[in-house]
Amino acid sequence: MHGKINMNRKGILYIISAPSGAGKTSICRAILSLFPVLRQSISYTTREMRHGEKEGRDYHFVSHKAFDKMIADSAFAEWAKVHGNCYGTARAILEQASEEGTDILLDIDYQGAEQLRDSGVNGVFIFILPPDMTELRKRLESRNTDDEKIIARRMNNAAGEISKAKNFDYLVVNDILDQAVEKVRAIMIAEASRTERIIKTLPEEFGLK
Repeated sequence: MHGKINMNRKGILYIISAPSGAGKTSICRAILSLFPVLRQSISYTTREMRHGEKEGRDYHFVSHKAFDKMIADSAFAEWAKVHGNCYGTARAILEQASEEGTDILLDIDYQGAEQLRDSGVNGVFIFILPPDMTELRKRLESRNTDDEKIIARRMNNAAGEISKAKNFDYLVVNDILDQAVEKVRAIMIAEASRTERIIKTLPEEFGLK
Protein backbone atom coordinates (compact mmCIF):
# COMPACT_ATOMS: atom_id res chain seq x y z
CA MET A 1 0.00 0.00 0.00
CA HIS A 2 1.29 3.46 -0.93
CA GLY A 3 4.29 1.80 -2.56
CA LYS A 4 3.78 3.64 -5.83
CA ILE A 5 1.38 6.08 -7.43
CA ASN A 6 -1.42 4.34 -9.33
CA MET A 7 -2.89 6.46 -12.10
CA ASN A 8 -5.84 4.08 -12.51
CA ARG A 9 -7.52 5.27 -9.35
CA LYS A 10 -8.21 8.51 -7.55
CA GLY A 11 -5.84 9.49 -4.77
CA ILE A 12 -7.10 8.87 -1.24
CA LEU A 13 -7.46 11.82 1.11
CA TYR A 14 -6.82 10.93 4.76
CA ILE A 15 -8.00 13.60 7.20
CA ILE A 16 -6.57 13.31 10.72
CA SER A 17 -7.89 15.59 13.46
CA ALA A 18 -7.52 15.78 17.22
CA PRO A 19 -7.75 18.21 20.11
CA SER A 20 -4.55 20.07 20.90
CA GLY A 21 -2.22 17.81 22.88
CA ALA A 22 -3.64 14.47 21.73
CA GLY A 23 -0.54 13.64 19.68
CA LYS A 24 -1.82 14.17 16.16
CA THR A 25 1.42 15.67 14.85
CA SER A 26 3.57 12.83 16.21
CA ILE A 27 1.27 10.23 14.68
CA CYS A 28 1.26 11.97 11.30
CA ARG A 29 5.05 12.17 11.24
CA ALA A 30 5.32 8.45 11.99
CA ILE A 31 2.76 7.56 9.30
CA LEU A 32 4.59 9.64 6.70
CA SER A 33 7.82 7.79 7.48
CA LEU A 34 6.04 4.43 7.05
CA PHE A 35 4.55 5.38 3.67
CA PRO A 36 7.21 7.33 1.73
CA VAL A 37 4.96 8.00 -1.28
CA LEU A 38 2.18 9.40 0.91
CA ARG A 39 2.19 13.19 0.62
CA GLN A 40 1.38 15.63 3.36
CA SER A 41 -0.82 18.57 2.53
CA ILE A 42 0.90 21.68 3.85
CA SER A 43 -1.63 24.11 5.32
CA TYR A 44 -1.49 27.89 5.16
CA THR A 45 -1.45 29.80 8.44
CA THR A 46 -1.26 33.35 9.74
CA ARG A 47 0.43 32.39 13.00
CA GLU A 48 4.07 33.09 13.73
CA MET A 49 6.66 30.47 12.87
CA ARG A 50 7.80 28.54 15.95
CA HIS A 51 11.37 27.54 16.75
CA GLY A 52 12.43 24.60 14.61
CA GLU A 53 9.68 25.08 12.00
CA LYS A 54 10.38 25.68 8.32
CA GLU A 55 8.40 27.42 5.61
CA GLY A 56 6.89 24.89 3.22
CA ARG A 57 7.63 21.95 5.47
CA ASP A 58 5.45 22.62 8.50
CA TYR A 59 3.20 25.34 7.09
CA HIS A 60 3.02 28.05 4.48
CA PHE A 61 3.31 31.12 6.71
CA VAL A 62 1.42 34.07 5.25
CA SER A 63 0.13 37.46 6.37
CA HIS A 64 -3.50 38.06 7.33
CA LYS A 65 -3.86 40.14 4.17
CA ALA A 66 -2.61 37.30 1.94
CA PHE A 67 -4.84 34.80 3.75
CA ASP A 68 -7.90 37.05 3.32
CA LYS A 69 -7.17 37.32 -0.42
CA MET A 70 -7.07 33.51 -0.71
CA ILE A 71 -10.46 33.36 1.03
CA ALA A 72 -11.85 35.95 -1.40
CA ASP A 73 -10.46 33.95 -4.33
CA SER A 74 -12.12 30.72 -3.02
CA ALA A 75 -8.66 29.16 -2.91
CA PHE A 76 -9.35 27.14 0.26
CA ALA A 77 -11.12 23.79 0.44
CA GLU A 78 -11.49 24.60 4.14
CA TRP A 79 -10.24 27.22 6.54
CA ALA A 80 -10.76 28.07 10.17
CA LYS A 81 -9.70 30.45 12.90
CA VAL A 82 -8.12 28.53 15.77
CA HIS A 83 -6.72 30.06 18.97
CA GLY A 84 -6.63 33.46 17.29
CA ASN A 85 -4.86 32.34 14.11
CA CYS A 86 -6.15 31.27 10.70
CA TYR A 87 -5.40 27.93 9.03
CA GLY A 88 -6.45 26.76 5.58
CA THR A 89 -6.03 23.98 3.02
CA ALA A 90 -5.52 24.94 -0.62
CA ARG A 91 -8.20 23.45 -2.86
CA ALA A 92 -5.81 23.04 -5.81
CA ILE A 93 -3.47 20.76 -3.85
CA LEU A 94 -6.26 18.31 -2.98
CA GLU A 95 -7.71 18.29 -6.49
CA GLN A 96 -4.35 17.70 -8.13
CA ALA A 97 -3.46 14.83 -5.78
CA SER A 98 -6.80 13.14 -6.42
CA GLU A 99 -6.45 13.33 -10.20
CA GLU A 100 -2.83 12.11 -10.11
CA GLY A 101 -3.73 9.10 -7.96
CA THR A 102 -1.57 10.42 -5.13
CA ASP A 103 -2.62 9.61 -1.57
CA ILE A 104 -2.45 12.65 0.68
CA LEU A 105 -2.45 13.15 4.46
CA LEU A 106 -4.21 16.19 5.84
CA ASP A 107 -3.44 17.14 9.44
CA ILE A 108 -6.11 19.66 10.43
CA ASP A 109 -8.24 20.73 13.38
CA TYR A 110 -11.85 19.65 13.93
CA GLN A 111 -13.34 22.78 12.37
CA GLY A 112 -11.51 22.18 9.09
CA ALA A 113 -12.45 18.50 9.01
CA GLU A 114 -16.08 19.41 9.63
CA GLN A 115 -16.05 21.83 6.70
CA LEU A 116 -14.58 19.19 4.40
CA ARG A 117 -17.11 16.57 5.50
CA ASP A 118 -20.03 18.97 5.08
CA SER A 119 -18.80 19.87 1.58
CA GLY A 120 -19.10 16.22 0.57
CA VAL A 121 -15.40 15.66 -0.05
CA ASN A 122 -14.47 12.00 -0.51
CA GLY A 123 -12.04 11.33 2.33
CA VAL A 124 -11.22 9.05 5.24
CA PHE A 125 -11.82 10.91 8.51
CA ILE A 126 -9.77 9.80 11.54
CA PHE A 127 -10.01 11.41 14.99
CA ILE A 128 -7.22 11.00 17.56
CA LEU A 129 -8.31 10.91 21.20
CA PRO A 130 -6.28 11.21 24.41
CA PRO A 131 -6.75 8.40 26.99
CA ASP A 132 -8.64 10.87 29.22
CA MET A 133 -8.85 14.57 29.98
CA THR A 134 -6.36 14.39 32.87
CA GLU A 135 -3.69 13.00 30.55
CA LEU A 136 -4.52 15.62 27.95
CA ARG A 137 -3.90 18.41 30.46
CA LYS A 138 -0.58 16.79 31.47
CA ARG A 139 0.54 16.73 27.86
CA LEU A 140 -0.37 20.37 27.33
CA GLU A 141 1.43 21.40 30.51
CA SER A 142 4.53 19.38 29.60
CA ARG A 143 5.04 21.45 26.46
CA ASN A 144 6.02 24.45 28.60
CA THR A 145 4.90 26.75 25.78
CA ASP A 146 1.52 28.00 27.06
CA ASP A 147 0.40 29.78 30.20
CA GLU A 148 -2.51 28.53 32.33
CA LYS A 149 -5.04 30.76 30.56
CA ILE A 150 -4.17 29.27 27.15
CA ILE A 151 -4.15 25.73 28.54
CA ALA A 152 -7.60 26.29 30.03
CA ARG A 153 -8.85 27.53 26.65
CA ARG A 154 -7.36 24.51 24.88
CA MET A 155 -8.99 22.16 27.41
CA ASN A 156 -12.35 23.84 26.93
CA ASN A 157 -12.03 23.57 23.14
CA ALA A 158 -10.95 19.94 23.44
CA ALA A 159 -14.09 19.03 25.37
CA GLY A 160 -16.25 20.45 22.58
CA GLU A 161 -14.27 18.74 19.83
CA ILE A 162 -14.26 15.34 21.54
CA SER A 163 -18.03 15.51 22.03
CA LYS A 164 -18.36 15.51 18.22
CA ALA A 165 -15.77 12.83 17.49
CA LYS A 166 -18.53 10.34 16.70
CA ASN A 167 -18.94 12.08 13.34
CA PHE A 168 -15.60 10.67 12.16
CA ASP A 169 -15.11 7.37 10.33
CA TYR A 170 -12.52 6.10 12.82
CA LEU A 171 -11.53 6.86 16.42
CA VAL A 172 -8.00 6.10 17.63
CA VAL A 173 -7.04 6.50 21.29
CA ASN A 174 -3.43 7.66 21.63
CA ASP A 175 -2.43 6.09 24.92
CA ILE A 176 0.79 4.47 23.72
CA LEU A 177 2.11 6.26 20.63
CA ASP A 178 3.46 3.20 18.77
CA GLN A 179 0.14 1.40 19.16
CA ALA A 180 -1.82 4.42 17.97
CA VAL A 181 0.42 4.70 14.91
CA GLU A 182 -0.13 1.02 14.12
CA LYS A 183 -3.91 1.48 14.33
CA VAL A 184 -3.82 4.40 11.90
CA ARG A 185 -1.55 2.38 9.60
CA ALA A 186 -4.02 -0.53 9.66
CA ILE A 187 -6.90 1.82 8.81
CA MET A 188 -5.02 3.18 5.82
CA ILE A 189 -4.11 -0.26 4.50
CA ALA A 190 -7.74 -1.39 4.77
CA GLU A 191 -9.06 1.75 3.10
CA ALA A 192 -6.67 1.36 0.16
CA SER A 193 -8.05 -2.16 -0.39
CA ARG A 194 -11.71 -1.14 -0.60
CA THR A 195 -13.40 -2.64 -3.66
CA GLU A 196 -14.37 0.72 -5.15
CA ARG A 197 -10.78 1.95 -4.91
CA ILE A 198 -8.94 -1.09 -6.23
CA ILE A 199 -11.30 -2.49 -8.85
CA LYS A 200 -10.10 -0.19 -11.63
CA THR A 201 -6.50 -1.27 -11.06
CA LEU A 202 -7.19 -4.99 -11.64
CA PRO A 203 -6.72 -6.90 -14.93
CA GLU A 204 -9.69 -6.72 -17.33
CA GLU A 205 -9.68 -10.52 -17.60
CA PHE A 206 -11.12 -10.64 -14.06
CA GLY A 207 -14.34 -9.21 -15.47
CA LEU A 208 -14.82 -6.91 -12.49
CA LYS A 209 -14.84 -3.52 -14.18
